[in-house]
Amino acid sequence: MSGAGHAEGRPELVRARKRMGMSQDAIAETLWVSPTTWSRWERGRQEIRPVYRARMAEVFGVDPAEVERWVEGGAPVDTEAWLVPDFSDLSPAATVEAAGRLWRCDVDPERRHVLAALPFVPAALGGWLSAWSYGAPVTSAARQGSGPVVGLSDVRRVVEARQAFGQMDRQFGAGLVRPAVVDYLNTAVAPLLRGRYDDKVGAELMTAAAAMTQMAGWTAFDLNYHGQAQHYFGQALKLAKIGDDSLTGAWVLATMTHQAVHLEQGAQAVWLARAAVDTARRAEAPPRVMAMLLIGEARATAMQARPAETGDVHSAKQVERLLTEAERAYAQGATDRDPAWVAWNDEPELTARMSRCWKLLGDYRRAADCAELAVRELTTKRPRAAQINQVSVAEAYLGMGEVEQAVDSARAAVPMARSLTSARSVERIRKFSARLEPYGTTVQVREFRAYLDSEFAS
Repeated sequence: MSGAGHAEGRPELVRARKRMGMSQDAIAETLWVSPTTWSRWERGRQEIRPVYRARMAEVFGVDPAEVERWVEGGAPVDTEAWLVPDFSDLSPAATVEAAGRLWRCDVDPERRHVLAALPFVPAALGGWLSAWSYGAPVTSAARQGSGPVVGLSDVRRVVEARQAFGQMDRQFGAGLVRPAVVDYLNTAVAPLLRGRYDDKVGAELMTAAAAMTQMAGWTAFDLNYHGQAQHYFGQALKLAKIGDDSLTGAWVLATMTHQAVHLEQGAQAVWLARAAVDTARRAEAPPRVMAMLLIGEARATAMQARPAETGDVHSAKQVERLLTEAERAYAQGATDRDPAWVAWNDEPELTARMSRCWKLLGDYRRAADCAELAVRELTTKRPRAAQINQVSVAEAYLGMGEVEQAVDSARAAVPMARSLTSARSVERIRKFSARLEPYGTTVQVREFRAYLDSEFAS
């Protein structure tokens, strides 16, 4: 382009921004330009300098050649494959269409790799949270589609399938179960969503579809496909909104918090965690739901503030208050209002999560005790959780300066990780190994790293 501009504008640049779920103001801020400048770029009224084109490639997570095509025209770019949820239209019809498109892309060999390579986009979360919290509720989830009549028995089958997939995931890791989950969404759930149902069935169906979509996102997260996972979580949140199910929405937000903590996106993790807690409080959630969400907020707060490193006493006290509130809530016991998914948030799981909070607070002894208790309780019924907590044990001992005990604990986690199809489990051990660098010349650490390389050579 010679600087004259495009009379027809730059439609692919507009589509790219919308797929990211970003307003003109938001993308302008991200690129360090004024909203007026961005608007002129979209309308083709102003040249885009190379420095900004390079920045666009980084922000959108695409090859620079893609940006050149958006800017200069040329062949259309298939930005539809990005599918970042658009929360500007929360109608049931638009939501069903967007979810179905995502699932179709994920089973299409030509597009699956594009989804798996998508970047995690923190900037998209603000708009999603705003739409979830303040978007107008849907008046009816009923649909008069061209598909079959859908009843509550059909919805129950989806709920039961979600529970079965969840058990398989916890036992074997996401690599084994994810293809089946995505296929089920595409072949079983999508036809139901396109069917005919009244408002009551529609609300239940949207909730069941949200839970299954959350499952697909969770398995992508476990395989370290973080942009893909984010897409699924966003679609799950939209489906929960259509179903007017606050507890399922809070669950999805809690899962998104977990991902943000994993990616060390501190501010976003706190926003998500607080939105989950606020949603649950407004819905007068059962005590054990509140306990799970409060620990999520405690962990996000601790991860952002890192009191053990910064000496931030105020944040440390805030985390401790949240943990105390969570313990009190959990002690109130189960109720008949507990959703099915809260069952696996049992005492060992909450103990494990508290371990991570104590570690961030610098109380490594308590962190080790909690993690060791969790490992003993989880080894037989949830191998992946046991493996991740075994690494937490190692991290706690390392925090205490007990390198030999830390290495021995981490070594015990290696065979556990090899038995799973979970990239996240392997990544936790690799990250622990990197933290051993100050002790890299010791015999123990050299032997451990050699053992690790031999075990994960494939």
